[in-house]
Amino acid sequence: MAMDKFVINGGAKLSGTISVSGAKNSALKILAALLLSDQKCIINNFPFIEDTNIAIEILKDLGAKVEIDKERKMLIVDPSQVCKTNLDPILVKKLRSSILFAGPLLARFGHVEMNHPGGCVIGRRPINMFLDGFGKLGAEVEFTQEGFKLRAKEGKLKGAEIFFPQITVTGTETMMMTAVLAEGKTVLRNCAMEPEILSLAEYLNKCGARIKGAGTHTIEIQGVEKLLGSYFDVIADRIEAGTFVMMGLLTNSEIKVENCNPEHLGAVLPILQKAGAKLEIGKDYIITKPSQMKAISVVTHEYPGFATDLQSPYTLLMTQVQNQSIVHESIFEGRLFFTDQLNSMGANIIMCDPHRVVVNGPTKLYGKKLTSPDLRAGITMVLAGMIAEGTTIIDNIYQIDRGYENIELRLQKLGADIKRITL
Repeated sequence: MAMDKFVINGGAKLSGTISVSGAKNSALKILAALLLSDQKCIINNFPFIEDTNIAIEILKDLGAKVEIDKERKMLIVDPSQVCKTNLDPILVKKLRSSILFAGPLLARFGHVEMNHPGGCVIGRRPINMFLDGFGKLGAEVEFTQEGFKLRAKEGKLKGAEIFFPQITVTGTETMMMTAVLAEGKTVLRNCAMEPEILSLAEYLNKCGARIKGAGTHTIEIQGVEKLLGSYFDVIADRIEAGTFVMMGLLTNSEIKVENCNPEHLGAVLPILQKAGAKLEIGKDYIITKPSQMKAISVVTHEYPGFATDLQSPYTLLMTQVQNQSIVHESIFEGRLFFTDQLNSMGANIIMCDPHRVVVNGPTKLYGKKLTSPDLRAGITMVLAGMIAEGTTIIDNIYQIDRGYENIELRLQKLGADIKRITL
């Protein structure tokens, strides 16, 4: 898979409808949450991508029984046979989100051992906040050569007050999951407010958890003895929706992006409209229309601000519009380094520091040989190839497959000239 390449011939006019998949960042959290119960769960609208496939392998390795139905986008997981609490180091290294499994295993079994997780290399993503939170809930942390061991003192976690020093989505979700089986009350402060957090809390409550305040900065969890099984509908992937909207604007095409929730895009759509984007926004769809756009500067921010995961396609969009803009990446240091590759295609982007670039537009782009550095920059290179003159070849597309299901087939249906080459 890592040897696959995309070959894209730019300039194709797009039209038609593209459906948004289930959210990667919702599906990954629910797979971890299933470990809190010993009862079966049915998951609908499940995205079968590299990251979720690795998470499924982690569940199987722990002893869960998993039935896969790709045609119906459905997964049935029976965690009743899980008894192993040391996570496979090879699988953990492939997935940054593997840290999510530590909390539920600790909560249900009282101990867990794992290596430090892997994943995208985009600036500092410290796990200290997770370990500090586990410690506050009554876990002893022991560092090993490759990772750490966690053990609940007295065999059971205890409710606690936890303040996150910085807003963290995965940290909020992990502590929320870990606290549902702890004795007493836990209060989480300075929480992230992403739609995926609210969706996870609704599922846990359906299983018998007592969580209040998800989707706000303060979440209260009253511990319960046991969780039951239930069913879960993975929400639409707001990042994929936003990416497809920007694709329509970049190619000056009328595209219907369906099966999405426009409200989940937060600040993104208003900023695009301020920049001149003509969008028809329905309850569960967005239609892009050919638009005369102008540059608008943007600062990424925690939800409901402008999502950091949509910064890279937005930066590309700004290379194609009139005037100068500043893109300020406030979440991840180094996430703008991919702009060197856009410059190699003809863009005029000046890096001020690891957090800020000045984008001068419009510029004509030309096909080049590129390497995908991470998931979100990778899909941006696909979009750049689609609007460039000539042929673009993208290596390391494993990174793109981590978050976008059958992306080349879906783009082909819109008229894009993109092929996957397997070497």
